[in-house]
Order: sequence, then C-alpha cells, then structure tokens
Amino acid sequence: MRDVLDDLLRWWERGAVTGLATVVRTWQSAPRRPGAAMLVGPDGEAVGSVSGGCVEAAVYEVAQQVAADPAAAPARERYGISDEDAYAAALTCGGTIEVFVEQVSRETFPQLGEVAAAIREGRPVAVATCVEPADSPRYGRRLVVWERGTAGSFGSPRLDDAVADDARGLLAAGRTGMLHYGMDGERRGDAIAVFVNAYAPPARMIVFGAIDFAAAVARIGRFLGYHVTVCDARPVFATTRRFPAADEVVVQWPHRYLADEAAAGRVDERTVLCVLTHDPKFDVPLLEVALRLPVAYVGAMGSRRTHDDRTARLREHGMTEAELGRLRAPIGLDLGARTPEETAVSIAAEIIAVRWGGTGATLTDVPGPIHHQGVLADL
Repeated sequence: MRDVLDDLLRWWERGAVTGLATVVRTWQSAPRRPGAAMLVGPDGEAVGSVSGGCVEAAVYEVAQQVAADPAAAPARERYGISDEDAYAAALTCGGTIEVFVEQVSRETFPQLGEVAAAIREGRPVAVATCVEPADSPRYGRRLVVWERGTAGSFGSPRLDDAVADDARGLLAAGRTGMLHYGMDGERRGDAIAVFVNAYAPPARMIVFGAIDFAAAVARIGRFLGYHVTVCDARPVFATTRRFPAADEVVVQWPHRYLADEAAAGRVDERTVLCVLTHDPKFDVPLLEVALRLPVAYVGAMGSRRTHDDRTARLREHGMTEAELGRLRAPIGLDLGARTPEETAVSIAAEIIAVRWGGTGATLTDVPGPIHHQGVLADL
C-alpha cells in the first residue's frame, strides 16, 4: 500500500470509494512480493502494480467491480501460469500470486488517515486483514496495530490480542506476511488467515568515511530505500554539502557512533554497514564493534593487501574466525568497477545478493527461478 498511499489518501479524503488489490501470497517466480498493491480510483484510474504487468488487466476489472458495488464483499483471486493459454490472465513468468481485493472508503477504513500519518512520519504501524475463509464473519475485517494500541477489531478480543502480538513481532523484524489462527485466535489453529502488512521505518545504511565513493554509495542507498547516514570523524569532509543524498551526516569517531547507535536500539538486523575509510585507525575499532552486532551486512573497502593487514590486526584484538567470516571485503561484487558510481553499483549489488540469497552470477548462466525467497528481513 505504501506505493499507492498518496493517491489512496487523496481519494479517501474526498469521500470517494476505491478498489485496493494487494498481493497476499506468492509462489515460485512471482514478480512482486506480498504487500505490493494496485489501486483503482473512482474515475477508473489505475495506480500501482501487483504483477509488473502480467495480470494487471484482470485485477483491474475485479477492483472496479468491488469498488462499484457498496455491498460487495472483498474478492480473493489467484493468478498463475496457464498451460492452455499462458497469456490469458496468467503470469507468463511462471509464478503464482494471490490477490485480495477490497473496497476502501471512509466507512470501510476509518483509520486510514492515522495509518498514512504513521507511515509518513516513520512510526511503525501494521494493518492486519482477515483474507480467508470468505464465509467467516471475520472475513474482510481489519485490525490496525501500533507499537502501543490498536484500532478496529476482528470481532473476537482473543483473536485481536493474538494478532496484535504477532503483528508487533513482524514490525520489529520489518516483515510482511500471512498468519494463521483458529476462529477465536487459537495459536495452533489454521481456520482463518490474516495478512499483516507491516510498515516499519526504512532500514538503515550507515556509510563510514566521507570520501567520493561514500557520496555515490549514499545516492544509491537512498535510491534503494535505505535511511542513509554518513559518518566521519573529520568535520572538514563530513558536510551536508558534500553528501546531499544522505539523510544525515554525523561528525564523530565511527566506532563510538556505531556503539552509541546500537546501545540506543537504532541498529537492527536490517542495518547495512559500509566501511569505506580503509584506514586502520578508523577501521579496526569500528569493525570490532560492527562484526559483533546482528546486522544484515558489513562490508569494508580496500585492496587485498589492506584487507589482509586489517584482518591480522583484528585477530590481534581478539576477533574470532566466525566474526571475521561475516566481513565482506574487499567490498562489492566483481563487476570491473572503476568510478565511484560503478563501485557504488557493485556494493549495492552485493547487498541485494546477500539480502535475497543471490549468487551474483549472470542470469544467463543460472538455471531455475530468477527470484529468490530471501534470507533477510524485508526493508
């Protein structure tokens, strides 16, 4: 919903009725992840995508029908490859998606304004919707969950409590997903399915070293959706003018800044750390801290000789082989990069490969599905 939020809120504020289609399940090589959304406005305008173009026309028709009838119940549709006609409302890429289509208006979703405000302000919020079975009184009902407090109800206090607890767990991990319960919230039941769309603050990318390469990495990090911080102990280099793409520029010794951020709870398993200083007086104390944190990625710039020297120094400081094994150095994939921008692409490519379990090989030479299930939390 994040991608269509501006248009959805605009129509909602006008009192219009819209049709919102959300991907709630995927199988195999599906082009979009759960949570991807497509919106059909009151004037027939389509915003967003659930499949990258494969089944948009079919979903558009369903969303129009749901929005047009005030009494219409939500619809749940599955689209996949068709052996008889791969181009008739099917995913020609071979995957399968399940789409939940619902009516959105001030009457059906009164909490939307509060949800939109939380998303824009970077406050965690989750929207939990019962998406099956269609004959259940819970079907189509939703619960909005904040870190403290909820709004809405499935009609069962026990189910509300169970979903709220689990939704907060998904928010903490930055994940969106499907949960199953008994009809009254029993943990071991599977009578009903609840889709939780979690809107956590963006994952962080912290770039250490105020050099030209850092400026390029900051730009591509922001493009990928990270909240980007550039940190360097030298105030003459660490300026907002040199790093306009960064969300913040910090002048502090890197290892102290990272330790403070971790102690304050502002570093988590989605955080990406790029160490670009390649100076042992900065790198060694910083990596001592970084490699002992449960972050998503730690990469360090430098030649192989620099890396060997850095590794030896870290061993002298008591770092274990398991801790050193988490370090990606020299940073980035082998793309033959030369310029800061090309190097930033190679670093971003490695971060993406680590996040989704990719190999970094060319797709031409890799058999099987092109989409990986992923090994790390969503952004």
